[in-house]
Amino acid sequence: MNRLYSLLSALALLALISCNQPTGQTNSGNERPNIILIMADDMGYETLGCYGSAEYQTPNLDRLAETGMQFTNAYSTPLCTPSRVKIMTGQYNFRNYIRFGSLRTGEYTFGHLAKEAGYSTLVAGKWQLADRSYYKDPKYDPYHFGFDEYCLWQVYPGDYWRRYKNPVVMKNGRYLKDIYGKYGPDIYTEAITRFIEDNKEEPFFIYYPMALPHKPFIPTPDNEEFDDLSPSDVYGFNDTTYFRDMIAYVDKLTGRIVNKLEETGTRENTLILFTGDNGTDREVRSDMKNGEVIRGGKSLPIETGTHVPLIANWKGKIESGQVNSNLVGFSDFLPTFADALNTGIPDSVTVDGISFYNQLMGQEGPAREWIYCHYDDGKGSFEGAEYVHNKKWKLRRNGGFYNIDKDPLEKNPIPEEQMTGEMKREKQDLQAVLDSLR
Repeated sequence: MNRLYSLLSALALLALISCNQPTGQTNSGNERPNIILIMADDMGYETLGCYGSAEYQTPNLDRLAETGMQFTNAYSTPLCTPSRVKIMTGQYNFRNYIRFGSLRTGEYTFGHLAKEAGYSTLVAGKWQLADRSYYKDPKYDPYHFGFDEYCLWQVYPGDYWRRYKNPVVMKNGRYLKDIYGKYGPDIYTEAITRFIEDNKEEPFFIYYPMALPHKPFIPTPDNEEFDDLSPSDVYGFNDTTYFRDMIAYVDKLTGRIVNKLEETGTRENTLILFTGDNGTDREVRSDMKNGEVIRGGKSLPIETGTHVPLIANWKGKIESGQVNSNLVGFSDFLPTFADALNTGIPDSVTVDGISFYNQLMGQEGPAREWIYCHYDDGKGSFEGAEYVHNKKWKLRRNGGFYNIDKDPLEKNPIPEEQMTGEMKREKQDLQAVLDSLR
């Protein structure tokens, strides 16, 4: 990476932050797509067939990749709440992340953006953004963050484990009844397909932060053992042999949503995005087609903790079969949606992201040169980290410098005395980015 270009990139991004406008190629046409963002829970890139997995069956997601665009360098934060706050607000976590399980009440989200653009908005799946100290405070419910409707697990702190069988689900302010024996992910997906049906004549925005495939690892309804799983079994029941079934169910539910789009005639005007909130659980090891075995790195600020899948599909608009190696971070989604919806972002809102809408449309425009992460789990359970990286090199705030192409687990920091001229230039460039964001 050329040093001058890197420094100019950092300055340009800071300028974009201050103007708070969409940072890519604005959608100048009249057609604005419906948008569905699906974000799996604890599902790294290695869990999809299209990313080289030899262990999991993901035909629906693979098909979306084959007929759309697959990003090979998409990055989240290492843990769920920081990722959720970042993707919803378009901001780096040092600006607005306050604690685990919380979203600050004054934040502007992509829900607000879509709603202000005239879209009907829904969030379904996992919320977990109302801190326990604000139990049942209406300022922390999804209505407050730009969503017209919701169907969610953990709107307010409650029974953590009951996201799957016999779930605790709140829909539009009321807890669902008659859920005994039912499966939470089915309920969330049914809310989405019904919302699509109800809004097929009007533009809609759907955010689906899935509950799957986060542990506890238990049988899905497609496994005959599900019927014998009693309510008490979900406490402490955790067998990674069921993880494969859970990945298959993620794929099945995604297929169900795509089928509903086809059925309602909205498929060709809907932008579908699929990603994961962080790496796979560390208890899970996955076999790859190249013979590699990858251990999940959730909560760790390394490649296996932050490298996530990203698939974009817009039938008839995104060219089929594209593999995109550009860097994409979670702060980039909100400005991308602003460009897709052909709307501005309020001047009062700080945005750190760079829109990748132009890339989806095959147009010229800006692309990331680096990914920045400020990581603090807010619980003290895991060591925090601050770092910046490009496709090959990574620099931590503490000075650790790594070749992540050859050392993705960051076991071997490169000593200064062993650095080549190229390495020193790369480190200087990355340090300039860190300094600009201090």
